[in-house]
Amino acid sequence: MFYSRVCEKLQITYPIIQAGMAGTVVTPELVAAVSNSGGLGTLGAGYMSSDQIRFAVRAIRQLTDKPFAVNLFITKEMQMNEKQVEEAQHLLQPIREQLQLETVKQTVQLPESYKEQLKVLIEENVPVFSFTFDTPKQEEIELLKRQGIKIIGTATNVAEGKVLAHLGVDIIVGQGSEAGGHRGTFLGKEQDSMIGTTALIPQLVDAIPHIPIVAAGGIMDGRGVVAAYALGAEGVQMGTAFLTCYESAAHKAHKEAIIKSTDQSTTMTRAFSGKYARGIQNAFIEQLKNKEEKFPAYPIQNALTTEIRQAAVKQNNGEYMSLWAGQASPLAQIEEAQQIIIRVIKETKETLTKLQSTIYK
Repeated sequence: MFYSRVCEKLQITYPIIQAGMAGTVVTPELVAAVSNSGGLGTLGAGYMSSDQIRFAVRAIRQLTDKPFAVNLFITKEMQMNEKQVEEAQHLLQPIREQLQLETVKQTVQLPESYKEQLKVLIEENVPVFSFTFDTPKQEEIELLKRQGIKIIGTATNVAEGKVLAHLGVDIIVGQGSEAGGHRGTFLGKEQDSMIGTTALIPQLVDAIPHIPIVAAGGIMDGRGVVAAYALGAEGVQMGTAFLTCYESAAHKAHKEAIIKSTDQSTTMTRAFSGKYARGIQNAFIEQLKNKEEKFPAYPIQNALTTEIRQAAVKQNNGEYMSLWAGQASPLAQIEEAQQIIIRVIKETKETLTKLQSTIYK
């Protein structure tokens, strides 16, 4: 019933991928719990150092012998505009004062290159590598393939899907605009690629039939899985659904915001990181919504707001945290990761049975 090329390629039982949510949210315990339950757990390693990634990968391997993925942000080197950085710091200063932070220093600490992170994944021979924000070089893709590592890319439009297909990825995640967290757009303006999951998936499927498509964005239960399959997808990627599980290290304020959210709670913002992302509206987003375009691109703006976000966490102040969540966040439940997989599979079967009895009455 759940056979798909996604299951076959990844050697998993159920076509459910836990999204690689970067930051401190995803723990080795969460990754292992999803993989042990028949899905594909993913370590969101975008902000981790090489040493942290190595440690986490080895911790995951202590907890599971099943396939798992590691997700990286692919960012190319960019020139820093000192004047733009100074203006951004000026715009952020009132928020720093509200959180009782000292006046910001002029230096900006950018994250480690993805190339160093990728070296660790190859050395540790991780089963699956997934990426977003841009694409690795062709020679890097080929090196991963020679190692036997399966590769998953993210597309927010058909043109990106075709680029990923040309690179030779094994699976493409079609990220609809309903999805929580950062947009994976790497071709054109992010605003032009806010395509909903229902519209995006069948177009990707038709344009790239030789590569299995995984649907992401707004999928929280078995109804979403059935809908994704009806659109031609061969699997689903779920992020927000796992944010509120017991194994998630999301802050208590983040989990509470998701549980209390409504269908109108989330919005798109680039104020936190310089890249559009979907999260629950709060004071930070509200105060900067008319100034977003003045901020530098990712990862510079992300570095400028790091201290603010860290202070908000320490002060238990959800109004200044990045509360990433998708549009279907009200469907989130508090339960173990294993129970999410069991429930979603049960709901999928029930939905299919209900559909068959309705259609063939």
